[in-house]
Amino acid sequence: MGRPEDEGHADAAADVLSAGLLLTPARPANAFEETVQRLLQSIRLGLIGPGERLPPERELAGMLEVSRDTLREALASLAEAGWVVARRGRNGGTFVSDELPTPSAGAAADRLGQGAQLEDTLALRAVLEVGTARRAADSELSALDRERLWQAYEECRSAPGPQYRMADSRLHLLIAEVLGAPSIIPLVADVRMRVNELLDGIPLLAPNIAHSDEQHRAIVGAILRGSPDEAASAMAEHLEGTEALLRGFYA
Repeated sequence: MGRPEDEGHADAAADVLSAGLLLTPARPANAFEETVQRLLQSIRLGLIGPGERLPPERELAGMLEVSRDTLREALASLAEAGWVVARRGRNGGTFVSDELPTPSAGAAADRLGQGAQLEDTLALRAVLEVGTARRAADSELSALDRERLWQAYEECRSAPGPQYRMADSRLHLLIAEVLGAPSIIPLVADVRMRVNELLDGIPLLAPNIAHSDEQHRAIVGAILRGSPDEAASAMAEHLEGTEALLRGFYA
């Protein structure tokens, strides 16, 4: 017969499952970002309330179909941002924070505005940047442009936290610039500004940055190899990871 706390834990897990949480399998390409998204949405919708315990790690990883390492990274990032807290001991586990992060009245108003424009921004970005990556890979790039692309990737990869998004923006803008189509650049710059405004409202998560660096390498590598389909696919995958995080925090 299980201990009383075990039975309570099992009941909590059953409540979680019956609540119809968004704890569905994450796609492997953006497993970390989508895990953060699903957990955040479940918390923000109140399906796991303040002070309530999440399912055990093994069970939760199985529900999301992610590795336990990926789950731990996601939970650690949410803990750092103040959404969950880990407790040790017989009745330990991961719990939703008793006091969830709450924006100021002004920030809440901004959040509503950002939420309204989120889908428009993400759709525009996908159309522009996936197409730009495809066209860049299909272009005859000069030796200088090829070197500039790789250097921009390296600078982004090595940028310290406070400077990361600026370096990230430069890389994405450079992909548009090497096309030699000047009218594309202001469009990409505008949508990047809109994306950055949204990103500035969420924490800078180290696992996401590491994942983005891997995806940047795949994008730049495909462009330099002249593989349009691969470049477009890598860019789409990269944007989907960002979308998952933004929807988690804003949707």
